[in-house]
Amino acid sequence: MSKTSNGSPATAAIKAATNPMVSPLLTDLYQFTMAYAYWKAGKHQERAVFDLYFRKSPFGGEYTVFGGLEECIRFIANFKFKEEDISFLRSVMPTCEDAFFDYLRKVDCSDVEVYAISEGSVVFPKVPLMIVKGPVAVVQLLETPFVNLVNYASLVTTNAARHRFVAGKSKTLLEFGLRRAQGPDGGISASKYCYVGGFDATSNVAAGKLFNIPLRGTHSHAFVSSFMSPDEIVDKALQSRDGSRTCKDFVNLVQAWLSKLQRTDSLRGIFGETNQSELAAFISYALAFPSGFLALVDTYDVMRSGIPNFCAVALALNELGYKASGIRLDSGDLAYLSVQVRKFFCAVEKEIGVPGFSRTFITASNDLNEETLDHLNKQGHEVDAYGIGTYLVTCYSQAALGCVFKLVEINSQPRIKLSEDVSKVSIPCKKRCFRLYGKEGYALVDIMTGENEPPPKIGERILCRHPFNESKRAYVVPQNVEELMKCYWAGKSVLPLSLNAFLLWLCYIFLLKHVWC
Repeated sequence: MSKTSNGSPATAAIKAATNPMVSPLLTDLYQFTMAYAYWKAGKHQERAVFDLYFRKSPFGGEYTVFGGLEECIRFIANFKFKEEDISFLRSVMPTCEDAFFDYLRKVDCSDVEVYAISEGSVVFPKVPLMIVKGPVAVVQLLETPFVNLVNYASLVTTNAARHRFVAGKSKTLLEFGLRRAQGPDGGISASKYCYVGGFDATSNVAAGKLFNIPLRGTHSHAFVSSFMSPDEIVDKALQSRDGSRTCKDFVNLVQAWLSKLQRTDSLRGIFGETNQSELAAFISYALAFPSGFLALVDTYDVMRSGIPNFCAVALALNELGYKASGIRLDSGDLAYLSVQVRKFFCAVEKEIGVPGFSRTFITASNDLNEETLDHLNKQGHEVDAYGIGTYLVTCYSQAALGCVFKLVEINSQPRIKLSEDVSKVSIPCKKRCFRLYGKEGYALVDIMTGENEPPPKIGERILCRHPFNESKRAYVVPQNVEELMKCYWAGKSVLPLSLNAFLLWLCYIFLLKHVWC
């Protein structure tokens, strides 16, 4: 997977769902009981249309980013009951006729159509993310897995997008949530959809392999505290980057640079004797990864030990033609520490004369979330990258998106779900959905029309109305009209399953005045 394409043409065979647990049995029992009742009544082949949508944008926000379409198409492309599935269903539905299970053996999705908004798109409440059309019994069996595959995917993609919006386009965002995710699939899904939502890399190696997501990571505090002193380092040799020479004692070279730093006027008094076990760990890591040396500097004392030790190793690497990747802060006042670290780097560049050293990368972690990033921005900081885990992948501030899957048409007859709670009233009939754009290219509004109604036209004044709130209405004269729903499946794959790069122009989202027609 890349952010712009999954690479496979529409005619290529579609792989199975990423998680092997995604099978026709990954559904609620009532889907099978309804399927049997449809079959028993002779209604199972009737043509039905269902909308998959959500009622309210998550996290108290105004938008959602759609995720999960690719996995839904993978699921239906491989939808088939195995004999062991049939045997299990017989055991839990013992009163059902044998002919029903014969019917299930033949069920696939060759008579199903799926229309959807492109994955990675910004979407809004009530507008269908997916429209699924086909035999009512078959489409009913797709309800729970589709909602499952879209719900968390869209929620975590949106969470990632919100973090990207707050962090800004220039910052690097790293997803570090695997160890805190809800199980292995939660971790894999989070890595994939955080990448779709605007993150740059993940620490999750399995996700890197599965989806071609860039991997990033360094060492832990355990690595630092496992060393006692530089005397433990046995192989001290390091070849220069261009291979022209070999430094036989890299440890001695680092210690010489540390002494030079201690004698430098502008740095004198900032640190004294640094922690030697930390220094040993940094040297060992640099010897292992001289081209990718990124050090965790807060195991003991950031400014009095971690940063001086890092700088000594980085300067020794620089002498051999390498460039250190940077440092990571994982505790303390991140805004203050990042500013102090940047000042130290600037002083080193000025006094030692190493061009670019002042711009050495500073990464921050430690239970970061959207609010933390906002607070850091308001305080002022020098952080270049954020490693974000728990609050990101668990979607801590909202448990679920709340997607629903509602029947809107059967046998070409509209159907509606009524409720005393107006937010739960469904919008009947098979729809077309359009996004209207203004003169400056910004999206103005999304509207829905009946399938057979004329589409909105460029330059033609349109009255857009909210279906449940008469006071929400607006006249719009679109300068461009984009039809949102595309056919991705019509018994076979119709369009490539390409993921849109998440557009970082999220500022325009807040200009959208979303009403329905």
